[in-house]
Amino acid sequence: MKINNNLPRQFLHLADSGRADDVLGRGREVVQILAGALALLDEALDHQFVAASELIAAGRRQVVVTGMGKSGIIARKIAATFASTGTPAVFVHPSEAAHGDLGTLAPGDILLVLSNSGNTPELRPILNYSRRLAIPIIAAASSPDSMIMDMADVPILLPRVREACAANIAPTSSTAMQLALGDALAMAVMDMRGITREQLGLTHPGGAIGLQLSRVDEIMQTASALPLLGRRAPIGDVVCTISSGRHGLAGVLDEAGHLIGVISDGDLRRHFDDPGTTCAEEIMNPAPRSVTADMLGADALALLNRNAITAAFVVDTAQGGCKPIGIIHMHDLVRHGLG
Repeated sequence: MKINNNLPRQFLHLADSGRADDVLGRGREVVQILAGALALLDEALDHQFVAASELIAAGRRQVVVTGMGKSGIIARKIAATFASTGTPAVFVHPSEAAHGDLGTLAPGDILLVLSNSGNTPELRPILNYSRRLAIPIIAAASSPDSMIMDMADVPILLPRVREACAANIAPTSSTAMQLALGDALAMAVMDMRGITREQLGLTHPGGAIGLQLSRVDEIMQTASALPLLGRRAPIGDVVCTISSGRHGLAGVLDEAGHLIGVISDGDLRRHFDDPGTTCAEEIMNPAPRSVTADMLGADALALLNRNAITAAFVVDTAQGGCKPIGIIHMHDLVRHGLG
């Protein structure tokens, strides 16, 4: 293993000592314990998971997720995952709930409560308030006879597992299961609601995800002088159009302005010395690859790579047409961060 020589001397010494094997072994042991807990959760999921997913998918307002301590931190993440995948959701801290934040809840909401023991006293006010408003309660705990499970409409029993902490105290295995359960619910509900990549793009405009979900019309070049010419254009005009366009291709239009072919640099070179070639239509590719403005940039890049081309026209296919409205080049996609 390569050692970073810029580390302080004591860390370099540790990396070279036998103690490093102990540390690495402990790290792997923890990972294996967590993996084992997730395997048990996988086996434990049953009809209650289905009921919870259906309840959330049919919800009229939002999912309110709550939990105390480490369970609360996991609850925040679960709420964020729901919100970013098409299910409105918020996190409410149980202690703050008792001091006014209960007003976040309203009829039509669904309450998702996390607690490993199931008896966290700070959760009682939000549970009582939800029952008063007839808000359905989904609870996840490892004790079937606990407070939150008794008050739940949909109780999800988590396997009782040992924490990875040597003292069996620090929440590790239990929170890993909570996180996995929340992700599983969010993904199941996302699929049930038929959330598409395009819809995800609306809630992820920034960062790497936003780049992956950018549409072609956000990236394409829409210069007024696209490299286009008519089907009867002479070879000299084809040369000038390809050269001036700087995209390595020219589009060929019919009399109605629809794209009927494309001429690449390679097409032009193959026919340049052919004395029988007189016009664009004779050398064009009559089955050009094109993209639409609403296509995702990542899909457009895949199309270019799949067909070994560097650029394609963006076309408007309204009413069965195929009119060029822009052009997308490999370099545009790479500059946008998709390469």
